[in-house]
Amino acid sequence: MVAPMKTSARNRFTGSVSGIAVGTVNDEVEVTLPDGRTIAAMVTRNSAERLGLAIGSEVVALTKAPWVILATDTEGYRFSARNQFVGTVSRLDRGSVNSAVDVTSGDVVITAVITNESVDEMGLEVGAASTAMFKASNVILAIPS
Repeated sequence: MVAPMKTSARNRFTGSVSGIAVGTVNDEVEVTLPDGRTIAAMVTRNSAERLGLAIGSEVVALTKAPWVILATDTEGYRFSARNQFVGTVSRLDRGSVNSAVDVTSGDVVITAVITNESVDEMGLEVGAASTAMFKASNVILAIPS
């Protein structure tokens, strides 16, 4: 089990490394979550070596809420962001400029921070369908020391 950790990143996914595609500069790391879904992370070759990443390693994948993109009406579209979680808006906290929006997908909750203008334009409200997505390059991996 991964030890507790405090971070400023709202989105934290605990899992195990299930794949590593070694590159010259960057490595692509696949992290399998307990429910079987995967998260793709792109880390430098140096970081992968320094962390000692290997198949089966326990890791925590982090992504900050402003790095999460929300989309609605996605039928008929494919996106380059490989980490995609189809779900439902479960919480919406509106601020003066931005809103924090939680999308629940199965047992996973992903938080995005988006502008209030985007919330209004997309018609987001609790119960609305939404897809939360983030790029592999916006994932930070951590391991217990």
